[in-house]
Amino acid sequence: MAQESWQLALQNSIVRVEQLATRFEFDHRSLIPVESRYPLRITPYYADLIEQVGDPIWKQCVPDLCELDETGFIDPLAEDEFSPVPTVIHRYPDRVIFYVSGVCASYCRFCTRKRKIGCSDSSVSFRELRDGIDYIAANTQIRDVIFSGGDPLLLPDSVLKDLLQRIHAIPHVEIIRLGSRIPVTLPERITEKLCTMLKQFAPLYLNAHFNHPRELTAEAKEACGRLADAGIVLGNQTVLLRGVNDDPHIIAELFRGLLKMRVRPYYLHQMDLVSGTDHFRTSVNTGLTIMHSLRGEVSGLAIPNYVIDLPGGKGKVELLPKYVKKDGGKLLIKARDGSVVEYPEVLDIVTERGC
Repeated sequence: MAQESWQLALQNSIVRVEQLATRFEFDHRSLIPVESRYPLRITPYYADLIEQVGDPIWKQCVPDLCELDETGFIDPLAEDEFSPVPTVIHRYPDRVIFYVSGVCASYCRFCTRKRKIGCSDSSVSFRELRDGIDYIAANTQIRDVIFSGGDPLLLPDSVLKDLLQRIHAIPHVEIIRLGSRIPVTLPERITEKLCTMLKQFAPLYLNAHFNHPRELTAEAKEACGRLADAGIVLGNQTVLLRGVNDDPHIIAELFRGLLKMRVRPYYLHQMDLVSGTDHFRTSVNTGLTIMHSLRGEVSGLAIPNYVIDLPGGKGKVELLPKYVKKDGGKLLIKARDGSVVEYPEVLDIVTERGC
């Protein structure tokens, strides 16, 4: 059987820093220890987005010596602790992550699962997938199943369809989500054949992972358009990254561009406390400043929730700029321009007149 273009692209991906050295001038030998510890893969498409050493695309996909710094946690969200079977992460009562793939098209240097994605022990067996399906079927409180990994869209169409059919057939599962960076790093994977197959499993949601406006290419737009035309609801989870997108103008441009591609900004994530990623972390204040700057600057549709996923599996907490103070029976609300507006408060009681 002839291979599809996306499969050929994966075969031709950059997997050694010395391959990058034929295109850019940098000390690639110094990065070999990083490459040996954390796998490298950059698709030809995504590599072509790099304009120069150290630019926002480079930083996301090329190894850095800072990754050898062990500050942080190997498993910051305690996912292993919340895995009743190897392919299920069950941190919230009504939803689970279904770990269906151990590989990605391109490996993000800031990945929260650096400990295992792309590594020799990251593969998922058929037996483990069946155990995961059985667990989901046996726990009737689960309504929302998130296919994740690695990247679920790297599975062959036939395998992905089989898994979707089995989860979709479970009576108490109401929605299925796919977490994928394929629209960003390997848009040629989003074929008409794939979209026709996915369309069968409505309501189906896909959260992509665009982090910078330069990722909003014509190819990415076409891929997202195919998904949206198939009825798949598209969202985006952006990670706030030092030196990549920690600037209000960059974030505003990114979120406006996503809306034009029919992708709704869903989360702006504060960096997880992952070992080897401390050089990507910004202050929380940087994130709050960016969120404040978005108000009135972009459509409300383009404003995501700014969240921290707390260590130890404590879950996501939304972070908000301080807009409101209370002064007696009044509220003092800070407007976007910095002025403070007095707003009358009402007591949460019902009067005898009922109004």
